[in-house]
Amino acid sequence: MSTVIAKDVNLSGPNTGVFSRAPAGDTSSHGSSADLSDEKTPRAKTSQVHATGAPLGVPAAEKRFWFQRDKSFDATAIATQPSVFDDPDTAKQYQPPATWENIHRFDPSARWTWAEEYKLIRKIDWKIMVWACIMFMALELDRANLQQAVTDNFLKELHLTTNDFNLGNTVFKLSFLCAELPSQLVSKWIGPDRWIPAQMVLWSIVASCQFWLDGRKSFLICRSLLGIIQGGFIPDIILYLSYFYKHHELSLRLGFFWTAMSIADVLAAFLAFGLLHMRGVHHYSGWRWLFLIEGLLTLVIGLVSFVLMPPSPTQTASTLRGKKGWFTEREEVIIINRVIREDPTKSGMHNRQPITPKLLWKSMSDYDLWPLYIIGLLFQIPETTPTQYLTQTLKGLGFDTFKTNLLVIPSTVAHMITMMALTYFAEVVGELTFTSMLGQVWALPFLVYIYKVDITKINKWSAFGIMSALLSFPSSHPIQVAWNSRNANAVRSRTVSAALYNMFVQASGIIASNIYRADDAPRYKRGNRVLLSLCITNMGIYTLTKVYYVWRNKSRAKKWDAMSEVERLEYLATTKDEGNKRLDFRFAH
Repeated sequence: MSTVIAKDVNLSGPNTGVFSRAPAGDTSSHGSSADLSDEKTPRAKTSQVHATGAPLGVPAAEKRFWFQRDKSFDATAIATQPSVFDDPDTAKQYQPPATWENIHRFDPSARWTWAEEYKLIRKIDWKIMVWACIMFMALELDRANLQQAVTDNFLKELHLTTNDFNLGNTVFKLSFLCAELPSQLVSKWIGPDRWIPAQMVLWSIVASCQFWLDGRKSFLICRSLLGIIQGGFIPDIILYLSYFYKHHELSLRLGFFWTAMSIADVLAAFLAFGLLHMRGVHHYSGWRWLFLIEGLLTLVIGLVSFVLMPPSPTQTASTLRGKKGWFTEREEVIIINRVIREDPTKSGMHNRQPITPKLLWKSMSDYDLWPLYIIGLLFQIPETTPTQYLTQTLKGLGFDTFKTNLLVIPSTVAHMITMMALTYFAEVVGELTFTSMLGQVWALPFLVYIYKVDITKINKWSAFGIMSALLSFPSSHPIQVAWNSRNANAVRSRTVSAALYNMFVQASGIIASNIYRADDAPRYKRGNRVLLSLCITNMGIYTLTKVYYVWRNKSRAKKWDAMSEVERLEYLATTKDEGNKRLDFRFAH
């Protein structure tokens, strides 16, 4: 696991109370601060950082998952975990800057119980995570409903070929990719609570305007505009959620996040079944009503998001959200301190602070994250290509338009289940690399089958079963997004790396959109050979990534363990190493 190592913390101490509150301060998020180790910035008064006699929780006592909390679990035990803030020698090196928007709730002496923490997590899930999932579902509806539209003579009526369809997907993903980083920088500058709802309103207008498509040119323009406006939404949301959750909690929530995407795909199939039956209403095709109505639905969600996205855990009060906000003062103390104790770098920048070109370049040149970018580029391709062509494949097998839209549901539901199971498994066993590789292991036998056997000539229900089994694969995407966030180890790096990782994922979509070609239809044997080769290649890349991070951690441990305690404290006080380049940081793998 990624970690920051400091002087050993004494876990014992007299029970002197639950916590003492730090004095309230200015909650304004104006001003600027730099990353913890990038530049010198104002710090909160060091008198707030001190060793405390209140007992700390024992790390082994944490029960991360509901199924681990049996009758022996003591919910009244202290949940506060050991941190660098518990020792005055190391605490001052990690002291949050005075401009951090949550500084008035930072209190190293705060103590709380497991009952309080788990109750608060459920509240955060309800207030923050549920709406994040709803917004993601809206994104998925508007970017993926093209798959439903093509089942309703969309291509024929616009005089488009299979290659035009591929080009549309490529244009969308390329536009999405190019907008990722600029969008993330804008979000970091003005705040995701403002930028994300604005994105949704803008793209909903474009999505609705697809009602008036009249040919290849308008089709490609709309796909490009959708990609440009939607680009950056995912890393924006991930950074926003990191304000509220610990690393392992974020990994699991991202599992639910992408499950919401699959739920949107299921809902899209049912919506398409109904909306495509509107063919002929006012003499318009069903696919036109599909684009219009789903776009207007997203518009409503975007407008509501301006209200339901607070800037930070300590800035939930507003006229529409309530003058008292969503969380009590004590809850805010718990949210802030439990997150910052696990990862002190999360206080490195406030939520309205732009990233300078210097910091941007520094983040982009972080070679220790490149293995994850390479994985992001390749890991989904073996399954993405068959997914994009599933509705067309099913129609080619002889299923009608409406049955085709319903037959995508079984694999989507199974995919949700396997993805969540894989995400939980990764956190339970503490293994990220080889757990992520299981998706490739799953896909391998099915890819071998569709390469060797022409499924267009076997029983159509057997072919449906093979394709559904392939597309039920357990996606490691939630694991890898959180993995990338952990290994960034700084708000600055996390902001940029989230965008870069998703850019590589979008680039993989561009590649996947062009593997099946018209001259290879309908069997796509050449394309399936490419998918099979990539699946095997991915297994090798995961293994090399594991080797790399193990080697990096051992190299650092060797240097760190050779230092005396005095030398370590001197290093923490004087080092110019930043983020994941610090000797006291260990990469997750």
